[in-house]
Amino acid sequence: MTENWKITLRVYRQKENQASHFDDFQMEVNPDEYVLDAVERAWAFHDRTLCFRHACHHSTCGACGMRLNGVEKLACITLIRDVTNNGATLKVEPLRNFPVASDLAVDMGSFYRKMESVTARAVLPVTEAEIENPPSKWDADDSQYLRLSDCIECGLCMSACPIMATTPEYLGPAPLAAAQDQGLKRKPELLSIVDGEDGVWRCHSAFECTAVCPSFVDPARRIMNLRLQVVDMRLRKLFGKS
Repeated sequence: MTENWKITLRVYRQKENQASHFDDFQMEVNPDEYVLDAVERAWAFHDRTLCFRHACHHSTCGACGMRLNGVEKLACITLIRDVTNNGATLKVEPLRNFPVASDLAVDMGSFYRKMESVTARAVLPVTEAEIENPPSKWDADDSQYLRLSDCIECGLCMSACPIMATTPEYLGPAPLAAAQDQGLKRKPELLSIVDGEDGVWRCHSAFECTAVCPSFVDPARRIMNLRLQVVDMRLRKLFGKS
């Protein structure tokens, strides 16, 4: 039987028109519990004013993205033992590069607008006929376009990206990955969006986005591929090829 641990849950707090600070909650936990369990316990038994986002509890909705001891993770699938030790402190902070709405909850509005700007879709568009009679086999060219259906729009990649911290106008990893998913040949109108000052060339190839992605979307690789698509489109325009 797993022995319980005693930890200090150090939670970032910030309310409107108040200075930010940390509150410490001393608690006994099962190390095989998830961090979200500890946060919910702090809310239930210590401070009902604690604000945080959560919903599905199984890494589908992306709502519980937080920084756990400095690393972007989904609190609902991160074991306590994976981010701290018995008797140690577990620091929980909101995602970076987003305005803090309250405590651990951030305003994701600008992120969603960026996703909409590249007409991102959760799944590959299909016709009504394909819905009724789905193809038994997708074309090889379609395989990469199905991949981004795993993106849960959690914002972890946007928080981890060092460029987002200095250039808020930068589209960011998830929107650029969504543009790659659409494909410039299929959606040539995206070229003007991604091939700009705050588009695909702003990425410094840090690959932090891929490191924290909980759904293995691999946004960094997608951005590198999108650069190839941009160059290809430029050359086609230059030499008058369709």
